[in-house]
Amino acid sequence: MLEELVVAAVAAGSAGALYVASAARVVKQYERGVVLRLGRLRDEIRPPGFTMIVPGIDRLRKVNMQIVTMPVPAQEGITRDNVTVRVDAVVYFKVVDPAEAVIQVEDYRFAVSQMAQTSLRSIIGKSDLDDLLSNREKLNQGLELMLDSPAIGWGVHIDRVEIKDVSLPETMKRSMSRQAEAERERRARVINADAELLASKKLAEAAATMSEQPSALQLRLLQTIVAVAAEKNSTLVLPFPVELLRFLERSAQQGPPAAAAPPDPQPAPPPPDPVAPASESVPLDPSPASDAALPPGFPQSVRADDEVPGTGEPPEYGTGRTPPGPV
Repeated sequence: MLEELVVAAVAAGSAGALYVASAARVVKQYERGVVLRLGRLRDEIRPPGFTMIVPGIDRLRKVNMQIVTMPVPAQEGITRDNVTVRVDAVVYFKVVDPAEAVIQVEDYRFAVSQMAQTSLRSIIGKSDLDDLLSNREKLNQGLELMLDSPAIGWGVHIDRVEIKDVSLPETMKRSMSRQAEAERERRARVINADAELLASKKLAEAAATMSEQPSALQLRLLQTIVAVAAEKNSTLVLPFPVELLRFLERSAQQGPPAAAAPPDPQPAPPPPDPVAPASESVPLDPSPASDAALPPGFPQSVRADDEVPGTGEPPEYGTGRTPPGPV
């Protein structure tokens, strides 16, 4: 009899241990337990720690309350300005109501993933390319609102949504790079122009100050020479003031006129003709016809070698009279 009691006690103890082992559950700190008794939700949410359920009647489902990081696959779409892009994002969410997350949706992770992909495509179609590249904060807020509205009914809270990357076609990348280069060049030219304008004003002020003191220009010249000589170069560049060149030019214009050019040399006179010897005489015209043509009173015939008697000189020609003396 005693042996039967001992066997019964051991059997009851074993059955009790087996029941406790099958009914015991441990809920971790970051989890919450949702109990379904005969398929009906129990209002009590099991906290972290050791808990008991009715084996075969109750079913315990553990829900993770940590923030879940879910990557959204890259979505390809066309922006509002007709540019094809591929955008991928990441969603941060957590469960705030374990009962709703178990009852309202079959798989809240899959539901959030699909809703994130759909919302991302919608955002791509409503946005411009410039907004996707430079105004992501506003797009992230829009995505968060689009995801959080239906997720509240699932007991899920969307904590944050971030757009990770925007992939562009190669042609669009080249076009944007050319645009960026042109914009940088325009800014550089504007900055250079502003610098030239400011420098010209400062130079004009410096020139006005130096014009009051002429020695300041010489001092500035010496300072430039010292600055160049400090480089220890073998070649020294000496600036030459333009004012000195202008002064020399004005002096040259106001100077005496140049000396007149010497006259051209006159050609030498031709040599005289040779004179005939004195022994020869040339008759005027001893013909009678020439004598007849002479006027009355003129000697009828005169020779060049005739001499006036008593004088030894030739007669005077063209006087119309005979020299004194006997004929």
